[in-house]
Amino acid sequence: MDVVYVVDGQTSKTDVLHHDNKYEIEHKRKEKIKSVQDQIRQFDIDFKVHILHGEPGPTIVDFANSNDFDCIVIGSRGLNNLQTMILGSVSHKVAKRADCPVLIVK
Repeated sequence: MDVVYVVDGQTSKTDVLHHDNKYEIEHKRKEKIKSVQDQIRQFDIDFKVHILHGEPGPTIVDFANSNDFDCIVIGSRGLNNLQTMILGSVSHKVAKRADCPVLIVK
């Protein structure tokens, strides 16, 4: 199993402005996915974490399409309603462009 966390440009800028060094930034990003890791560990499943950089939708699609995945599981939550109408949701972009099936979890 692979867990993917994508850091977009705005988040990278904010992280650099609010933290003194790259180790603090790395620690903060690891903390964001800690709950997911803890849940996976409960079921004794082997997994690898990938922290990627870029626009979330295309970055996830590129990563998934470059690997041999059976399915992508992605959350539906993220942008507010107005942003979703204008930009489209990350999960929608992934579902449209991924080569494998996509399960969107609400």
